[in-house]
Amino acid sequence: MEFHKKLQLLRQSAGYTQKQMAERLAIAPNAYQQYEYGKREPNIEKLLMLSAILNTSLDSLLCREDWIKSHGGFFDE
Repeated sequence: MEFHKKLQLLRQSAGYTQKQMAERLAIAPNAYQQYEYGKREPNIEKLLMLSAILNTSLDSLLCREDWIKSHGGFFDE
């Protein structure tokens, strides 16, 4: 799964609107929407805030397991 899709899924599961997320992150609503549309990515500070707000690990939020699987033997060398 891609980050922007995971972010949307986690937000919806937590019961937040995009506007509420933007408010919690202290950013404009359209900036947050761009995260979910895959047009923009948050900086590390916002990633840490997102993981805390959504009560999830950074590994989960960033789809780390999916990334490792998609890169096959990248770590086998």
